[in-house]
Amino acid sequence: MALPEITSYSMPTAADLPANRVDWKVDPSRAVLLVHDLQNYFLSAYDDRTDLIPELLTGVAALRARAGQLGIPVLYTAQPGGQTPAQRGLQQDFWGPGLPADPAAEAIAEAVAPGPEDTVVTKWKYSGFARTDLADRLAVLGRDQLVITGVYAHIGVLMTACDAWTRDIQAFVVADAVADFSAEDHAMALKWAAGRCAAVTTVDTVLEGI
Repeated sequence: MALPEITSYSMPTAADLPANRVDWKVDPSRAVLLVHDLQNYFLSAYDDRTDLIPELLTGVAALRARAGQLGIPVLYTAQPGGQTPAQRGLQQDFWGPGLPADPAAEAIAEAVAPGPEDTVVTKWKYSGFARTDLADRLAVLGRDQLVITGVYAHIGVLMTACDAWTRDIQAFVVADAVADFSAEDHAMALKWAAGRCAAVTTVDTVLEGI
């Protein structure tokens, strides 16, 4: 029930992306950048001898820097460590106890760590909207676009994108700023998102567009 040991694979390129059904564009006046679950615990499942996670963090850092320049709010989701079985709910059945009560494991990766102007949303389920105030925060900010980065693409990233769609919030899944258990899971998440609930894009496309 614990996290798998994840072997490396190549990040998708623009040529690998599925066709989008929508022609949405990221608008700096409407968008929020979401850094989803980039905690050391989740990243520890990856082989640290490969380029996958450094590439992921480089892309997220570039988007975060541009967001800061343009006044795009940056929100983070992070799961608390040491959750009780009652707090875990059915996640306990699928993934066991989750994060330990260890500040180092709970911490967001240093390369993309939140600054004093950023907001961290405590997250409990796959979707960043479940049992959180994420939707309320977007409403207060007057924002209806969510640019999603982080892990894992076929679990929390995809569920958050779908949940955004149910709330009429345009979701953008940044294909080379998310990572997954495998290339196959990653590709599946992108294909489902592009066909059902989101626009799939790349770091370069977002940066050039804004």
